[in-house]
Amino acid sequence: MQIDLVALIVDEYDPAIAFFTGVLGFDLVEDSPSLTNDGRLSAGWSYVPPGAQTGLLLARADGDRQSAAVGDQAAGRVGFFLPVDDFDVAYRRMTDAGAVFLRQPRTES
Repeated sequence: MQIDLVALIVDEYDPAIAFFTGVLGFDLVEDSPSLTNDGRLSAGWSYVPPGAQTGLLLARADGDRQSAAVGDQAAGRVGFFLPVDDFDVAYRRMTDAGAVFLRQPRTES
């Protein structure tokens, strides 16, 4: 058993797609319609980091409760850990692509 996809609620698809593909370098693996809880047609995009097995399903917020969760889905904790082969190269690529980090990188044990 493994986790295949983790849903991530977003305000709008286009900025989220630009971030995950352009800034993080994720691969789009599926672009297919889906249904909201009450049966309305929605869209869904799933992404995986290159070489990974677990991906993200971007889901547009549907209603006030979901909209309130956008940007705070991990309740202020680190929600995702992205191992990279060369941290300095990955950090530079992401900042050059427009990523904003809240703190400067630091070395930890």
